[in-house]
Amino acid sequence: MTTAHPLTWLYAPGDRPEVVAKALRAGADVVIVDLEDAVAPDRKEYARAATAELLSEPRPSPVPVHVRVNALGTPLADADLRAIAPLPGVAGLRLPKVTSRADVIRVAERAVPADGGSPSLHALVESALGLEHAFAIATAHPALHGLSLGEADLRADLGVREDRGLDWARSRVVVAARAAGLPPPSQSVHPDIRDLDGLAASCARGRALGFLGRTAIHPRQLPVIEQAYLPTAEEIEEAEEITKAAATDEGALALPDGRFVDRAVVEGAQRMLSLARRPR
Repeated sequence: MTTAHPLTWLYAPGDRPEVVAKALRAGADVVIVDLEDAVAPDRKEYARAATAELLSEPRPSPVPVHVRVNALGTPLADADLRAIAPLPGVAGLRLPKVTSRADVIRVAERAVPADGGSPSLHALVESALGLEHAFAIATAHPALHGLSLGEADLRADLGVREDRGLDWARSRVVVAARAAGLPPPSQSVHPDIRDLDGLAASCARGRALGFLGRTAIHPRQLPVIEQAYLPTAEEIEEAEEITKAAATDEGALALPDGRFVDRAVVEGAQRMLSLARRPR
């Protein structure tokens, strides 16, 4: 199930191939095989080898597979990139703990073909330093297709105890991504897989801040995330009204109720309808 607007990104530990296989059938838009936080130190080499075996051939599944490598600048990350980046089954690389544009450029020079093909790069900002450099990171290289937060590490780095204490950081990344012409970021994971009500409330907050979709750590979270980020019937109706007016009005766009909207609003309405029409 591919879509131009991924809403659900499901993590699966690289050292558990059976869990990865289940993740590929779980209904996520993208599966992220994790070589970093989900894998114990003594399982890193096995996780890398198992992931390389999985992705050694082009994926027959319609679900794109990304791989989160280990922290950049470490021997583990270097080994991950050598083993994983050239494989035909890898659609994207998620780069943890990015702190500068140089981090992205170094990976791109090693991992991205000269013709600009796969894999795409996705940077995770997880520190105060990375947050300060968010726009520079977002514009570092054409192969960078996404920017998002790693909230657990950022929370620890900033000493933030309450969830709302990260709202400024969240908005900073949303603005940096959009200013760079990147898609809206996906939200960081909700760590309590049993707290679906809390997940829904958090997604609503994230959507209000400008995020689009969310990473998950368990399949049961996927329907909640998708429902939270899909447009409501009222939003679809309004978007259709706006796009209809745009198709017939050559100047300022006037809606039947007397409201005037500009081109930026029209583009937002078009994105809303594209999201509503995504394959389910």
